[in-house]
Amino acid sequence: MFEFDHHHIDPIRGELSRNGTSVKVEPRVFDLLLHLIENRHRLVDKDDLITHVWGGRIVSDSALTKAINSARKAIGDNGRAQRLIRTSSRKGYRFVGSVRLHGDAEVHQEFAGPASSTNGPALPLPNKPSIAVLPFHNLGNDTEQEYFADGIVEDITTELCRIRWLFVIARNSTIIYKGQTMDVKRVARELGIRYVLEGSVRRSGNRVRITAQLIDALVGTQIWAERYDRDLKDIFAVQDDITTSVAGIIEPALGEAEQRRVLRKPPERLDAWEAYQRGLWHFNKDGLEENQTAQTFFRRAIALDPNFAPGHYGYALALHWEIWLLSNRPFSEVQEIPFEEARIAVSLDDKDATAHAVLAHMLMWRGEWETAIAEARTAHLLNPNSSFVTSMLGCVLGFGGYHEEALDRLRHAMRASPNDPLTWLWILWVGCVQFYSRKFDVAVKTLRQVVRLRPGAVQCHGMIAASLAYLGRLQEARDHLSRVPFSPRFQNMPWTRPEDMALRIEGVRLASGELKRQSPSSNVQTTKVRRH
Repeated sequence: MFEFDHHHIDPIRGELSRNGTSVKVEPRVFDLLLHLIENRHRLVDKDDLITHVWGGRIVSDSALTKAINSARKAIGDNGRAQRLIRTSSRKGYRFVGSVRLHGDAEVHQEFAGPASSTNGPALPLPNKPSIAVLPFHNLGNDTEQEYFADGIVEDITTELCRIRWLFVIARNSTIIYKGQTMDVKRVARELGIRYVLEGSVRRSGNRVRITAQLIDALVGTQIWAERYDRDLKDIFAVQDDITTSVAGIIEPALGEAEQRRVLRKPPERLDAWEAYQRGLWHFNKDGLEENQTAQTFFRRAIALDPNFAPGHYGYALALHWEIWLLSNRPFSEVQEIPFEEARIAVSLDDKDATAHAVLAHMLMWRGEWETAIAEARTAHLLNPNSSFVTSMLGCVLGFGGYHEEALDRLRHAMRASPNDPLTWLWILWVGCVQFYSRKFDVAVKTLRQVVRLRPGAVQCHGMIAASLAYLGRLQEARDHLSRVPFSPRFQNMPWTRPEDMALRIEGVRLASGELKRQSPSSNVQTTKVRRH
């Protein structure tokens, strides 16, 4: 319990008292007061209070001021004196009273835990997203199942540690919660983290069911949940399968949660990580204006912290996107600033898998396919569970001529992140690889999916037309070709191998009726296509 100015506040029982007499206070006002006291070492801004006390909901300035005044009144303070709660104009609030920790034997006995428990000040949050993987509940009495549950938690923790932007609590610090009924808000306070992954294991014969859920512990909301049913033919294979699935989905789920969180903060209050997340949110939207806004936030992240690698590779991707999709600028410009920004990102953090993946993509755009593939494999070794990293490996493999492995990687990325905002792009790459593999019938089906998902991707119609022409469906081919606006830029695409480009150009010419119908394997092809 905390003691100050003849008052006691008990965070476990949710009670405030003065000289031993209970003081009636609304639950939200109590939470606000407790949060200020626990974070008395720093200034608490409006966004912090909204997140922790109101659960991120929209709150007017007048409602916040009313709650502050109620908290002051409950402890004998007021806005003029500000003896205990001090307002810093346009910045936030701070509890400035002298606080003493008051021991309570019953509380200590019931809630035994780490030194940083609710009996002391809450640990401050790190300056990046933070998570703890709690022990999974064993819903049976099988000792072997207990080991299985512990193994899954340990493996998931290890895999999450590969994500460079994520602060992960070590397994040794979460094992103390094993066998307890856990209050995730209490766990977040004790460990100084925002997100919690918890789950359970239940076995029936040769079948096992694992459930897992990701929770924003500060506000108590569920971000993601899944159930896995598996046969226990090979217990270690099942453990690896579940670990890969859970670790793979958590990264995009956390990224989306972080983007929603920072959207509530005024731009001038963002730190480098938050500016990067805000940039990602705009990057995943359509249109030139959104892309340029994303570039602005990425540049702000770099200005706030020049050594912050994500700011650099975020800017590289957004600028590359603008040049490729949203303007008529020469493709050669991708080889300049975006390439240099990607190189800077890798030099700043050689262990960041996403930095290597972005650099691999930029190398591919320079026509350096083998170097790009080597860079993408480095990224995948650093974080094999990242859907973005896996998709980039699939991309450079596909355009580098390694078609079968490329398709496997791209499908794995889509399976790992089924609702990813880049799904349309991954399907586009699948369609391109199928076309270059001369699987024209499936390429048509795949590329039509892209057109449905992203109607603005009009260049897809050119490859659909070429595929249909090779299949002898010339009328359909001409219909699709008529939807493609002419752009001389697409006559020379530096990321495409010469033999693949020749196959594409020949198909378009055939669709346009300039040449008589010929087989794609005829003598018209000047360069033999590699098969993989």
